[in-house]
Amino acid sequence: MKSRTIVFTEAYKAELIEKDLREMGDDDVLVKTMVTSISSGTERANYIGDPNVSITDSGDVAIFPRIVGYSAAGIVEKIGENVTNVKVGDRVAITGSIHSEYLVMGKNDVHKIESDSISFSEAALWYISCFPSAAIRKCRLEFGESAIVMGMGVLGMIGVKLLSAAGAAPIIAVDPDPVKREKALEIGADFAFDPFENDFVEKVKEVTDGGVNVAIEVTGNGKALDQVLDCMKRFGRVALLGCTRNSDFTIDYYRKVHGPGITLIGAHTMARPSKESYPGWWCIKDEIKGIQNLTRCNRLSLSDMVEELHDPMDAQKVYTRLANEKTFPITQFNWEELK
Repeated sequence: MKSRTIVFTEAYKAELIEKDLREMGDDDVLVKTMVTSISSGTERANYIGDPNVSITDSGDVAIFPRIVGYSAAGIVEKIGENVTNVKVGDRVAITGSIHSEYLVMGKNDVHKIESDSISFSEAALWYISCFPSAAIRKCRLEFGESAIVMGMGVLGMIGVKLLSAAGAAPIIAVDPDPVKREKALEIGADFAFDPFENDFVEKVKEVTDGGVNVAIEVTGNGKALDQVLDCMKRFGRVALLGCTRNSDFTIDYYRKVHGPGITLIGAHTMARPSKESYPGWWCIKDEIKGIQNLTRCNRLSLSDMVEELHDPMDAQKVYTRLANEKTFPITQFNWEELK
């Protein structure tokens, strides 16, 4: 069986290509894709040919073709003999997928959408949501603690929403783009600051009684980490959520980490238990369940953040914009209408 798939055939070139699906096994599920979400940082790095796109890569050579995308939703069309968690016709969220009209996934990578009121657009953001949710859990946030999010891309925006659901107060959103700062305020941030303002650190400390308890650093930028360390309260916790692909980090660890007792936490989404969750460290299955529970109980809404929905046929235009626009909107591909 063939499936049209978005492929980066070389740097700066995205094509919709028919590819053979792998053969289904007894533990697999065939899904007709409805919506896939773009994770802008990861997909931009792949599209432009950054050689350092994976924690397992050597970082020396950019190898193509590349196939990306990992958060999707669709409808189950076929199941293997050993699959019991979903049935044909179920609406599902998908973890670890690609941008393709059909997907053959392992049974543990499909998660039934329990309510018909939840849209495919919403569910297609659940896997991406597992990234900031893991960072927040690892910081062991307690309700009433202050929190700051550095970077208002899709992960940062979702981070703001999850911090609100978790009871953080106040929540500070940080981004140089005034449009993104305004959006962050609309979705739950209490304050939104420009990191390039001369009094940025003073502003943060003023609204947090001297410093922040928890920081979610999403930019992967050395300067941003240095800045947020200046904003922390004694014994604060900082999650490194953004991919730190470059080694441009010069930190005064003695004064900014060691002395004040700051905890730096690696929060890559792969740094989690594969099956058994425990406090602060949840596996993907439980993380998806938790996000779905928040959604069903009206504590969390994600689809209202989606700014653009595109036909996969327009992939080249979409990724050209992603590579060149300073501010890229939260975007999804609509596979349901693909002709």
